[in-house]
Amino acid sequence: MAPESTADMKTVQNQLMSASPYPSQTRLISGFVLVGFGGGAETQALLFAVFLVLYVVTVLGNLTMIVLITLDARLHSPMYFFLKNLSFVDLCYSSVIAPKAMTIFLSSSKVISFEGCATQFFFFSLLVTTEGFLLAVMAYDRFMAICSPLRYPVTMCHVACVRLVLGTYCGGCLNSIVQTSLTFQLPFCSSNRIDHFYCDVPPLLRLACANTALNELVMFGICGLIIVSTTLVVLISYGYITVTILRMHSGSGRHKVFSTCGSHMTAVSLFYGTVFVMYAQPGAVASMEQGKVVSIFYTLVIPMLNPLIYSLRNKDVKDALRRLGQRHSLVKEGRQ
Repeated sequence: MAPESTADMKTVQNQLMSASPYPSQTRLISGFVLVGFGGGAETQALLFAVFLVLYVVTVLGNLTMIVLITLDARLHSPMYFFLKNLSFVDLCYSSVIAPKAMTIFLSSSKVISFEGCATQFFFFSLLVTTEGFLLAVMAYDRFMAICSPLRYPVTMCHVACVRLVLGTYCGGCLNSIVQTSLTFQLPFCSSNRIDHFYCDVPPLLRLACANTALNELVMFGICGLIIVSTTLVVLISYGYITVTILRMHSGSGRHKVFSTCGSHMTAVSLFYGTVFVMYAQPGAVASMEQGKVVSIFYTLVIPMLNPLIYSLRNKDVKDALRRLGQRHSLVKEGRQ
């Protein structure tokens, strides 16, 4: 399908402007147009195919991790409880973005309502922030398991794990409420074209016809605080873990710990690196093209890679997959 003409875009924009006695440049916006990426019909079809593949792999990978950890009793430990929640968060926040993005690639209107945009942003902000906190909690869990193994069963009991996970969601919800309320109370009257494939703070701030200095300060401040605090938890935890590993006399023990912790550090580096580039530096708001590429990475690529990272480098997960496959084969043979 060819991209809409200039006349069509103007018609869509006029339809989304609410009736107002004020001049056109000050009329308030009741909806937005997600510009997405440039290019003709072939480019849009290619983007749709890429997003579809990434999203399907993300859904299958994270659902597999959730089902596997739920069904295999040997994976009923704090580490895999947190990993299951990480897979759930990855599944949810990629689902907040990908379906709508694929729709605009094939649609001529590319419209999203004001309420729909606010809702998408709220849940995306909640889930991404939750993932940041959850990765820090997972680092703390590894610290307790390796550095204080005798206290670990008491410190990381099931109730404590549930409270930690609930805390990550509460932190994500609080940040999302602040960011959403500050962003969507702004008057958007100069344009309704969001230069992105989903509703996010940087492109929305560019549409506001009011001073956004406070919004930018709050975004950089909160995101910077979250990234710095959670990164410190991860670095301190892994600092102690590294010292403990180096003191181990068993080579096999070292290898197992390095394998488990290496998977987590890979996931942490990918997530925090991309989020920092997008939100925790002043140039983020001004660089929309860079933002789109980075956004693809942390909205689809990272959620797709996390199950692969934790399964390919984790012997327990690979063994659980093997046992699940054998169980499925036995059930299939029994039916025959």
